[in-house]
Amino acid sequence: MPLVLFVLIMMQFATAVRAEAVRGSLFVSTSAGSNGTMAALFVGRSPGGMFAERPAHVPVYADAAIGVFGGSDVELIRALIQEAESRIDGYDAVQFGARVKPPQRPTRMTIAEVFDWIAATPGQPHAIGRYQFIPQTLHRLVAKTGVKPTQRFSPKIQDKLADVLLAEAGLHKFRAGALDRQDFMNNMAKIWAGLPNSTGKSHYDGYAGNKASMSWARFDAVMAKISPESG
Repeated sequence: MPLVLFVLIMMQFATAVRAEAVRGSLFVSTSAGSNGTMAALFVGRSPGGMFAERPAHVPVYADAAIGVFGGSDVELIRALIQEAESRIDGYDAVQFGARVKPPQRPTRMTIAEVFDWIAATPGQPHAIGRYQFIPQTLHRLVAKTGVKPTQRFSPKIQDKLADVLLAEAGLHKFRAGALDRQDFMNNMAKIWAGLPNSTGKSHYDGYAGNKASMSWARFDAVMAKISPESG
């Protein structure tokens, strides 16, 4: 093979590898918030950012108990997350940037079928469901909860998976009065980019277009209704 041709081939290969690395490490899965801004569950890694060279989400309380919590307080929190992340389609929400949508509504698919769709459509965002799970997070939560691949990605299953995230954000400590409302809200904002933190902005504001899709005042007013501090 002529040397010039070999060099050109190697240059093309290096360019492709760099492009794939960018997609794998810098891509952020986003969804439209209630005010038309971008929101996302578990933004990807950002050079020099909080999650640089680390998983997309690092649990605050990694040893939190697993289980469906129930209760009016959790229902209220779940509704807030939907307002920030998937207001229109809820449990059947699919990231609007996904060029190839799932073959049917997410709640009619099994967990295995969701993963099959993800594997068959590389290079596009895959945030899915009421809580806009991205693949890395979904895999982790399914393994942690013991959900079977044959089970449907139903509202009940989605709530169960999201409850683990709430526990990891400190729900148990919040309920017990050992974690104040603002700290719990800030922890939640590190998980769901559509929620604001105490600065009034998304924890990921300005990263790939992310912005909070509700105000801190709105977030705090609802959380105050269930806070042990106000009981």
